[in-house]
Amino acid sequence: MTEENYNYRTSQTLLRNQFPGKGKWEILIIPRFEPHLGDFDDLLLIGFDKTHLEDRNHLDRMVHFFLYDYRFERVWKNPDSDIEKLARYRAVFSPDFSMYLEMAPVMQLYNVFRNRWCGAYWASKGIRVIPTVNWGDESTFDFCFEGIRKGSVVAVSTYMASEHGNRCDQKEWFMAGYNEMLRRIEPIKIICYNTPFPEMQGDIVYVDYERSSWKYMSYERSCTSEDLESFKIGGQTPPIHDTIASFIDVPLTKGGGSAYGGQWRPSPNKPGDQRFLGEPGQIISSHASGKRGGYERDTKIGDDGRAAVERHYTDHGRPDIHTDPHDHIFDWSKGFPDPGPPINYPDGAPEFKRFGGHRYMHKMIGMNSFEDNCFKTISDFKWCVNHGGEVEFEWKGRSYGIWPKLRKTPDAPLQMVISQIHIDNPASTEKWCDTADDVLEYLVSGDRLRDVITQVTVWDRTI
Repeated sequence: MTEENYNYRTSQTLLRNQFPGKGKWEILIIPRFEPHLGDFDDLLLIGFDKTHLEDRNHLDRMVHFFLYDYRFERVWKNPDSDIEKLARYRAVFSPDFSMYLEMAPVMQLYNVFRNRWCGAYWASKGIRVIPTVNWGDESTFDFCFEGIRKGSVVAVSTYMASEHGNRCDQKEWFMAGYNEMLRRIEPIKIICYNTPFPEMQGDIVYVDYERSSWKYMSYERSCTSEDLESFKIGGQTPPIHDTIASFIDVPLTKGGGSAYGGQWRPSPNKPGDQRFLGEPGQIISSHASGKRGGYERDTKIGDDGRAAVERHYTDHGRPDIHTDPHDHIFDWSKGFPDPGPPINYPDGAPEFKRFGGHRYMHKMIGMNSFEDNCFKTISDFKWCVNHGGEVEFEWKGRSYGIWPKLRKTPDAPLQMVISQIHIDNPASTEKWCDTADDVLEYLVSGDRLRDVITQVTVWDRTI
């Protein structure tokens, strides 16, 4: 055997067996994380792709890998390249290599091994490591919890399983694995990135997805035309950027479950969602909650069994923007009911008739409670208004309304407006915005909306 051959065959870059393993697959064990006082107080995270050696402002955060795998493959291929950088942060999660249901089982097993190996390696270098736990379906339970000591602190994310378009099938998958994790690992604390489900048991540390985003960081890298050019197919990633995420305003995050998401379903926690699905030709009546008794609405079901148009019997406190009644047409091209701008009838509304030659059917459903309507996170709020949701809320005794996708003039781009309502001149308080982030900068009773949106009383929201 030549020296070159010997060195290759014994290299830890190839073997990865320098740490003790456990079980049939000898999956490496990550040492138990020892919490320090204050570790979990008002905890924020930072994505691996946003870490760098020059960072001085976010070292009290923990580093997460709830990102697409290509953004952190280098920690496996070149494990020493980021040691100095990662050691500067409060703690580091083990890398969340994908466990998609569509993957071949051997790939799922391989990604669990990589998760644990990186965690064990970093711990051997003095880095404080918290295991990230992920799973596929029940067939992965025999190996996906290996390498984590009982009583450990662990990290999970509900982002991909939460109801972005009401993907309830993803939630069922998530809860099955979560409960199995509780049984097998018995974690002393679970760091949950994004809103926990009400059914989740255990000592959970909730980390707000939005507050941990790059928008709340006090630095941001610049982008040049040369940078963007390099992202063309076949181009090379510029050295100062790990991904294109800095240049686009969409959440580039991932988790386990299905890579394709799921079909939209009504949320069992929101009775008002039942109005979006029914029998062709059906008109579903419901009462929307509101500070002044709410209002009535009728939802017409189209040929495909989904809401086609909805009539609101109110002006939402802004008669200059809405007539009473007015209609909204639903767009399902994104997979969920996306209401369009109001169709107003200043000369009187036409009769709200069934259509398509279907037999007329009528149905009454219940309404959401104020607790159902409230925004659990900033991300929840942004999803609502970015997809056509109308919102009425109260803060410190004053009522406000938000109406997305309205035109200030016939030729203007679609925007959204926020204003105080139920006053003599609501237009004097309005602000026209291009994005949900602009809306969140609006002052409500002296407070920035971004700071209080999860505390306000939400009287009504259409989605």
